[in-house]
Amino acid sequence: MIRKPRPRSQGEPTIALINIVFLMLIFFLVAGTLARPLDKQLTLVRTADLAGTAPADALVIHADGRLTWRGAETASPEAFFDAQPPESRALVRLVPDRDLPATDLLRIGRALRAAGAARVVLVTERGLAS
Repeated sequence: MIRKPRPRSQGEPTIALINIVFLMLIFFLVAGTLARPLDKQLTLVRTADLAGTAPADALVIHADGRLTWRGAETASPEAFFDAQPPESRALVRLVPDRDLPATDLLRIGRALRAAGAARVVLVTERGLAS
């Protein structure tokens, strides 16, 4: 008697592939690190106590809305450009006071853009948590 071969059930080949990829992902997340840890004997420099100063070419906005550039007071964002050469309009660095209201900062930024600034960049403080 000749037997007929049993029909094979077609399994989903993508399920096995997904399982393998998932297991590899878990393995590399557990076993690998993205960056080498720092040497335990290394002590990083602390800059929290240093007095920060604004860049020399930055327009400083004080908490009361006054504008200063290189220590001299400027009447308005438009007046700031009157004292500048035309090539300085490509990039304007702003150093706002922490207590300056956001609406004033936006108003001054828009006035600088309207006066011809191609880019307005905020200079801020960046700190690392210990």
